[in-house]
Amino acid sequence: MIFGRVKPLDAILASAEKKGLHRSLGALQLTLFGVGCIIGTGIFVLTSVGAQKAGPALMISFIIAGAVCVVAALCYAEVASMVPVSGSAYTYSYAVQGELLAWTVGWALLLEYAVGASAVSVGWSNYFTNSVLEASLGIDLPAWLRTGPLIFGGAPGGLINLPAALIALLVTALLVIGTNESARVNAVLVAIKVTALTVFVVLTIPAIEGDNFSPFMPGGVFGGFGSGVGVLGAAATMFFAYIGFDAVSTAAEETKNPQRNVPIGLIGSLAICTIFYMLVTAGAIGAIGGDPITGSGGAPLGTGSPELARQCALPANAETLVCSGEPLAHVLRTIGFGTIGNMLGYAAFIALPSVILILIFGLTRICFVMGRDGLLPERLATVHPKWKTPHIVTMITGCVIAFLAALFPVGQLADIANAGTLYAFMMVAIAVWMLRRRDPGRTRPFRVPALWLVAPLTIVGCVFLFLNLPTEALIGLPLWGGIGLVIYFAYGYRKSHLGRGLIEVHEPEIHDIEPSIPGVDERDPLDPPRRPPGL
Repeated sequence: MIFGRVKPLDAILASAEKKGLHRSLGALQLTLFGVGCIIGTGIFVLTSVGAQKAGPALMISFIIAGAVCVVAALCYAEVASMVPVSGSAYTYSYAVQGELLAWTVGWALLLEYAVGASAVSVGWSNYFTNSVLEASLGIDLPAWLRTGPLIFGGAPGGLINLPAALIALLVTALLVIGTNESARVNAVLVAIKVTALTVFVVLTIPAIEGDNFSPFMPGGVFGGFGSGVGVLGAAATMFFAYIGFDAVSTAAEETKNPQRNVPIGLIGSLAICTIFYMLVTAGAIGAIGGDPITGSGGAPLGTGSPELARQCALPANAETLVCSGEPLAHVLRTIGFGTIGNMLGYAAFIALPSVILILIFGLTRICFVMGRDGLLPERLATVHPKWKTPHIVTMITGCVIAFLAALFPVGQLADIANAGTLYAFMMVAIAVWMLRRRDPGRTRPFRVPALWLVAPLTIVGCVFLFLNLPTEALIGLPLWGGIGLVIYFAYGYRKSHLGRGLIEVHEPEIHDIEPSIPGVDERDPLDPPRRPPGL
């Protein structure tokens, strides 16, 4: 029975006990760690995408997306504190819901990490080509080298986003040879991102004009399921701006007094980022306006659509917020702070590659665990004898990420990544609920308060945001899932170690791979957890 293949939870926990992770993180450390993981491409790049969907009401969209993240993170925290091992939601589902559903979760996580890394690469490319090359060096790359084809929503004359593909390949090469970003460097990059956003808010808030907030909801609250527009459509997209929050929940095993500190860290980091995002949005839209470009029927054009790309290529729309690939730097230049705008562009240029690195790292480790379980070819779990990294899967996934980044715009990629993320988070909520009923006496360092309410809210919230994604993303996840099921029944079902009676779990093996965690220096016991966000 395919639904009867459940990885023994006791075996997983027995292997986890060998790690002996030190509980050293307090509420403040968790909160700051969460802020560092959350702030990234979402706010630096997707502000213009969200404005095209919701207009000034984008501020409300951030609140809705953040609220769904809070309940999802609480569910994540309970199961992460119980099953502190590699594999994230894939492993949790394997231990509770069985192999088939675990496969679908792992397959969705591969979509999340791969497309998410591609989206960040495209966001980095926008700041590199505009702030570094054009604004600072006077080098204007031709359209065919800086954006994807028009048919995919790129730009007229576009062919390939070469900088996006190159940064993805460069980060992949660094991961293959085992380059490890130190915790101190990671802290500096976090400080750069937070400082850049703080300066942006300080300079734009005084420039706000009330007229720029009218009409407040040009796309309405609900544009219809599959439309991807309106306040709810923008919330579904801006969920991408919060990806990384689950890193706080996976830190439960290394947290002092997790029952108290994990909720503080989760809610605190999400609250701080939500306020930050609302201030940035208010400053950007209030300073130069954020009205979406509409079609003949008056509804906002879909982000990533060829028609929007054609409209943005017109001189009349070239300077609007919704058409900017580097919206925050663009706003500062427009209101007279050109030099500071370029510096903000440099901040994104410097800091965003670390986000790409963590996402690719997470992707390769999910593939590594699935390969080690026999669900994917075990050769993918091969570790290089010199570099001590899963080099084969890293190179394969890096090339796929570079290909996606070269062709598709950031808005489309973010929506597709969100589809996989929302499915995985929904399955985690179901797993927590099932495990609470099936094994109520098991030790739980962190327990979700009012699980009877939080778990259903997580499930409903994830489903509702998913249905408000554009049709392309709605179709993309089932198609991706269908491909995954074909692979599972053609290969994984027969080769599965669990299906062949091999239930021994070797979770500690993953910690022998270098780099252990990008951005973590293991010599310092006060450093963040030893797993990347989502793992």
